[in-house]
Amino acid sequence: MKLKFTKMQGAGNDFVVLDGVSQRLALTPAQLKRLADRHFGVGCDQILLVEASCAAGTDFRYRIFNADGGEVEQCGNGARCFVRELTAKSEIRSRLPPVSSRRGLLDARVRVSTRGGDLTIRWEGGDNPVWMTGPAVTVFEGVIEIDES
Repeated sequence: MKLKFTKMQGAGNDFVVLDGVSQRLALTPAQLKRLADRHFGVGCDQILLVEASCAAGTDFRYRIFNADGGEVEQCGNGARCFVRELTAKSEIRSRLPPVSSRRGLLDARVRVSTRGGDLTIRWEGGDNPVWMTGPAVTVFEGVIEIDES
């Protein structure tokens, strides 16, 4: 199976971002682990998967996998890259549409701004607003062959 991917870096952590909207993906933990391997795969701290959402009222689903293939709930530096990827490849410029994640709904009031190469993300919902500022850059894009087993 050939996978298109984007290699990104967010505040020192590196990520492989997979677009599960334009390519159908159903990767096993073993395939994810192989993809994250720094010697035999692309190599990364985590894999970020953007999918079309099945949840009512949301446009995208955001999934995060550690290098061992296990799924986790959140990653702040990964969120930088997720938002940068969505804004780079769509008409989204300042306001993220509703996004579902394993942790729950990312508040629709996310605000994104870029100044001098830095990305600022603000989740305004709930009791504790979150601000993240720092770089999120695309390192390169490519295609890798992954065994289907």
